[in-house]
Amino acid sequence: QVQLVESGGGLVQAGGSLRLSCAASGRTFSNHKMGWFRQAPGKEREFVAAIAWSGNADYEDSVKGRFTISRDNAKNTVYLQMNSLKPEDTAVYYCAVRLSGDSVYRYWGQGTQVTVSS
Repeated sequence: QVQLVESGGGLVQAGGSLRLSCAASGRTFSNHKMGWFRQAPGKEREFVAAIAWSGNADYEDSVKGRFTISRDNAKNTVYLQMNSLKPEDTAVYYCAVRLSGDSVYRYWGQGTQVTVSS
C-alpha cells in the first residue's frame, strides 16, 4: 500500500523559512515525477512545484526564487525548502506523485499545515 507522509509544517513569521519533507513508502518513485501542491482556506488546491526523475524542476510563478524542490531517490523522499515566506503562503501543503505516462497525480499525502504570520 502506497503512503506519502508529509512533515515539517508549522507556524513561522513572515520572512522565515521552513523545510517540508514527504516520505513515500509502498513502492519506489525514483523514476516518477513528485510534486507539491497547496490549498488555502476558501481556495482551490494549486500547484507549487514538481521535480522529475531527472531532477528538472518546475515552479509556480509566485514561489520562484523563494522555494526549492529536491528529492532523495535513495530515501524515496521529496523536499520543499521554503524561504522568504509570506502570509499568502499560508495553506495546507500536499505532496503527490505522478507516474510516468499518467496525466494526473495518482498518489497524495494527507497534508501538512503551514502558517505564516505577518
